[in-house]
Amino acid sequence: MMKSFSLPKFKKSAVLSRLTDYLRTLSPGDKAIALLLAGVLFILLFAGLYTLERQFLVEVPSEGGGLIEGEVGAPRFVNPLLALSDADRDLTALTYAGLMGYDQNGELTPVIADHYTVSEDGKTYTFTLRDGAKFTDGTPITAEDVVFTIEKAQDPALKSPELANWANIRVEASDARTVRFTLPKSYAPFLEDATLGILPSRLWRDISDEEFPFSPLVQEPVGAGPFRVASITRDKNGVVKEYSLRANDSYALGRPYLSSFTFVFFKSVDELTEAVTRGRVESAYGVPSTHTLRVPYSRVFGVFLNPAENAAFSRLEVRKALSVAVNRDALVTDVLGGFGTPVWGPVPPGSGAVIPAPEAPEDAIGAASAILSNAGWVYDEESHSWKLPKEKLELKVLMRTSNVPELKAIAEGVRSDWEKLGVPVSVEYYDPSELSTSVIRPRKYEALLFGMVVGRDRDLFAFWDSSQRADPGLNIALYANRAADTLLESMRVEQDPVKVQEDLVALDGIIAGDYPAVFTHAPDFLYTVPPELRGVSLSRIAAPSDRLSNVASWYRRTQWVWPAFVQSGVTRQ
Repeated sequence: MMKSFSLPKFKKSAVLSRLTDYLRTLSPGDKAIALLLAGVLFILLFAGLYTLERQFLVEVPSEGGGLIEGEVGAPRFVNPLLALSDADRDLTALTYAGLMGYDQNGELTPVIADHYTVSEDGKTYTFTLRDGAKFTDGTPITAEDVVFTIEKAQDPALKSPELANWANIRVEASDARTVRFTLPKSYAPFLEDATLGILPSRLWRDISDEEFPFSPLVQEPVGAGPFRVASITRDKNGVVKEYSLRANDSYALGRPYLSSFTFVFFKSVDELTEAVTRGRVESAYGVPSTHTLRVPYSRVFGVFLNPAENAAFSRLEVRKALSVAVNRDALVTDVLGGFGTPVWGPVPPGSGAVIPAPEAPEDAIGAASAILSNAGWVYDEESHSWKLPKEKLELKVLMRTSNVPELKAIAEGVRSDWEKLGVPVSVEYYDPSELSTSVIRPRKYEALLFGMVVGRDRDLFAFWDSSQRADPGLNIALYANRAADTLLESMRVEQDPVKVQEDLVALDGIIAGDYPAVFTHAPDFLYTVPPELRGVSLSRIAAPSDRLSNVASWYRRTQWVWPAFVQSGVTRQ
C-alpha cells in the first residue's frame, strides 16, 4: 500500500508551529518588541515595493471628476453664428467644434477635419473630414454641414458677427468628406477662422433667418464639441441660472478627462466674488484668488491721437513728448493693481514676438519738456500751456473714453502725467455704445483712450493699415506709413511663423517710432481654478472663451501605468 506525503505543507506547518511555540515563551514585553519589529519590517517592505513601482510606472491623466465654474451674465445665443456675450461664447466653445481647434499647447490642430492642404498661391484650402466624426446626437458630420454653416454665416439677413470673416469666400463640397474654400486672395490667418463651430444642417436647414435666434436649439445646442448639454436650470422668469454639461464620448479628439462642466451664472461681479470666496463655485475668470492663473490679454490700450481734430498732433515731437511723459509702471501698479503689462507699441505681450522695452528716463517729465523745447515749443506761464509761435499752435488735449471704472482711472492717471508736463487736459466720458456710434465711427475725437482686441491671429491690418482709416476700418489713429503697410500686407500671406514674429517686431518698431498713439498697457487675464485642476494652459487670450480652447486636456484625477501604455495611447479612451 502506497503512502502519500505533503512535504511542503508539513514543513510549513512545522515552522509555524515552532514560531508559535517560541512566541508563547516570550514575556509580554518581548512580545511587544517582536510585534513592533514585525510592523517596521512590513512598512519598510511596503515602502520599498512602492518606491520600486514608482521608478517603473508613470502618472497620467485619468477620466473623472468635474468643474463648477461661476460667470457674470446669462447666455442667450449658444450658437457659433449668433454668440454675442461672454456666456454665449463660453458655452458655444464647449458644445461646438470646428474644422480646426487648439491643442493643449494652444496651437492650431485639425478637429472635425482629419487634415487639410493649401494651394501654392495660398488661396485654396481643402479639408478632409475625420472619418467617424459625429454630432452629439450621434449623426455623422458631413461636408454638407460645413457648407451650410459657412453659407449661413455669409447670409447678411442673419446679421451674424462672423459675417466679416467669411465674406467673399467661396465654399463647396467635393464629396461627403471633402470641403474646399477659395479665398479672393491669400490670407495666412484663415485657419483661425476655420475654428468656427459647425452646425448640423438637418436640424437648422428649415429654420428661417427670422426664427434662427428663437429656435430651442439656440439654448439646447447639438454640436460636436468636447461637452454636451445634460440639463439647464432656470429661475421663475425663465432666466438661465445654471448649465450642466457632460463629456462627449464621441468628441473627435477623444473624450475629455473631466466628466462634467457646470456653469453657474450670477448678476454681478460682487456676487461671483462671494461665490468663489465661499466655495460655491470652484473657478471663475476676472476674480483673483489664492490660486489664480495670469497671462496678458491679447489687447493693447492707449490714447489714440487724431491730427485731423487737433493740429498739434500732426507734430512728431508733440506725440513723442506726450508718450514719454506717461508713467506706465504707475498705471499698472496703482490703477490695475499690478494685473497688467506696460506697453510702448501696438504688438501685445503673448504674441510670440519679443519686443524690447525702451529705457525709461529717470525724469520723464523733464525729458518730455526737453523734447518740446528742442522743437521750438515755449511754455507760456500766463496760459499754462505750451505754444509753438511760428505755427501759432497751442498744446491742449480733449480726451474721450468709455464710462467704465478701469478706463476712467487710466484716463485720470494719464491726465495727471500730462498736466505735470504743463498740458491742459479735459476728459469726457461716454456710454460704451454711444462712444462707438457718436465718437469712434465718425472719428470725432482729438484723443481717444481705447483698447484694441488684436486676437489670436496677431493680424494688425485692420488697426494700422492706411486703407482702414475710415469707418468701418479700425485705424482710429488715422495712421499712414508705407513701410508699415508693406509689412501688414506681407504678414497676411506669410506662412512661416518665425518670419511672422520677425515682422511683428519690425512693425512694432515702425509704429511705436511714429507715436500715433500713447500706448499704455495690456491688461492681464485672471483665471481662478482649484489647485488640483491640472492641464490648464492659457495662451493668446483675446476673449475669455479662449481659456477653454484646450479644455479636453484638463484633468483632476490620475493613474499610474506602465510607460508602454502611455506610448500606445491606451490610457486615453
